[in-house]
Amino acid sequence: MENIKEKFEFEVISEYEGMRLDKYLSEQIEEATRSYLEKLIDNNFVKVNSKIINKNGRKLKLGEKIEVLIPEEENIDIEAENIPLDVVYENDDFIVINKNYGMVVHPAYGNYTGTLVNALLYYTKNLSSVNGNIRPGIIHRLDKDTSGLILVAKNNYAHAKLASMFTDKTIHKTYLCIVKGNFSEENLNGRIENLIGRDSKDRKKMAVVKENGKIAISNYKVIEQVDGYSLVEVAIETGRTHQIRVHMKSINHVILGDSVYGTEDKNVKRQMLHAYKLEFLNPLDNKEYVFKGKLFNDFIEVAKRLKFNIEKYI
Repeated sequence: MENIKEKFEFEVISEYEGMRLDKYLSEQIEEATRSYLEKLIDNNFVKVNSKIINKNGRKLKLGEKIEVLIPEEENIDIEAENIPLDVVYENDDFIVINKNYGMVVHPAYGNYTGTLVNALLYYTKNLSSVNGNIRPGIIHRLDKDTSGLILVAKNNYAHAKLASMFTDKTIHKTYLCIVKGNFSEENLNGRIENLIGRDSKDRKKMAVVKENGKIAISNYKVIEQVDGYSLVEVAIETGRTHQIRVHMKSINHVILGDSVYGTEDKNVKRQMLHAYKLEFLNPLDNKEYVFKGKLFNDFIEVAKRLKFNIEKYI
């Protein structure tokens, strides 16, 4: 048996009953390609109810337990690709990128092309190697369909110093989102503080939990409201997986276009969530930096269609 890098475990809930095994896994492990998951099934890395299954089209039953083993992959060469980047700022130590939606930050699980890392390798030869050749320069991440600012380290010394800002919570990250519903006058500003962990019923999702989770803190401010929708700034003190998406759902204001935590909207391509601003005291030169990432056209179009005044974010 090959060395195993990671293991996923799922239990089939009612909404996935009757779904093909390969399609189910592609929805649960979003960062993996369908072909990669089919390869895992073909090579005995997937079990259903403790039995190895080699049939991609095997229909799932309610309550079945699925185990997926991810093997270590050796000597992976990540190719440089000429993918346009919106570079907000660059110096000898770091780059600030305004990432578009639809782009995965780094390669994973058979998905080795079209990522931010592929684009960075083409853009510069100067990237930190702290996280190996799969994640050169990467200090933090954004979801595939969340756009906005990402800080990238150009050398290992800078990486260590900049990463410490995230650990020590001295970097300030502000997001802009469009959510469903309007807020009452007494709730135009708020602080959400709770534990976030894996959803016990659907492992694809995160959820607010009572135990076995990590502390998550978000501070929100309603910027503008129209009929049935609100434009909201969210400053996060922690950086948990899907944090803002989970927190907005927890107060009954799901992010528009978020098909995982809400419902699909045929008029919106992705969740309306943008990492708008980064602020920090740079430990490398002791200077204050403030960066703003302009909204991409799809966000602008949706905001204007809803009659929001977003000129200062463009």
